Amino acid sequence: MTEKLANYPVFAEDASALKGKNMIAVISGRRGSGKTWFAITLAQALSLLKQKVLLFDGDCGLNNIKIQLGLGAVNDLNLVMSGEKSLNQVVFDYEKGHFALAVGNPGASGLSTLSVGRLQILGEDLNILSQNYHRTILDMQAGLSNSTKVLAGMSKSAIVICTDNPQSVTDSYDLIKTLTMSYPATSLYLVINQVNDINSGLRTYGILDKACREFLKKSLPLLGVIRHDTRVRDSIRNQTTIINRYPQSEAALDVISIAKRIMNNEQFY
Repeated sequence: MTEKLANYPVFAEDASALKGKNMIAVISGRRGSGKTWFAITLAQALSLLKQKVLLFDGDCGLNNIKIQLGLGAVNDLNLVMSGEKSLNQVVFDYEKGHFALAVGNPGASGLSTLSVGRLQILGEDLNILSQNYHRTILDMQAGLSNSTKVLAGMSKSAIVICTDNPQSVTDSYDLIKTLTMSYPATSLYLVINQVNDINSGLRTYGILDKACREFLKKSLPLLGVIRHDTRVRDSIRNQTTIINRYPQSEAALDVISIAKRIMNNEQFY
């Protein structure tokens, strides 16, 4: 896989210093791209590389992180939004994955009801908290919600998760276009997920990258391709991480490879 990816751009053109230098937003143009699964798996993969990681649930209205990991009752982000607790008070260690978590509550409105001003305050608090970690991964709401635009815009880096579905490609381009125009200092990267093989992922990348070069005048860096793996669904069904359940599976190894590329990419520092 490394050889096949070697000819594609890895480094972003503009990596101007942002306040959220440790923050990596994980975003997608539409639901069903495997965004939350990727965010969880990336957090654990980075922890395996001796990184201290915080995973922040920016899509806490659906609360897929809590569901996928089978978490019980914990202090959640809704207590922060209501003013009952501070952000650091709801962070806890997910010992099975060796990373820290801040999650929402199923059925709650999540960040979607917050004003832009309050989202910016939350982002500043998250930036301060992130200084205690090597990496803070933000699992953001799919699409162009205010929370996605504000918190991804306050992050130094954002990873767009796209599948080979044509609508996913279109929606990903719209998301990239908006973030590029609104937050030019945020470095954007692409991960192609749920493809049959590496070559299929590279073809999808080529289509999206061509559109970005022609219409946005920038080449989109590719972090990696994740192959479709039936063990992803099995690990979610058993409410555990794929690295814990199937550490040698194709999907797990693909995400670990992406984590290593992040570690070796100076633009993420």
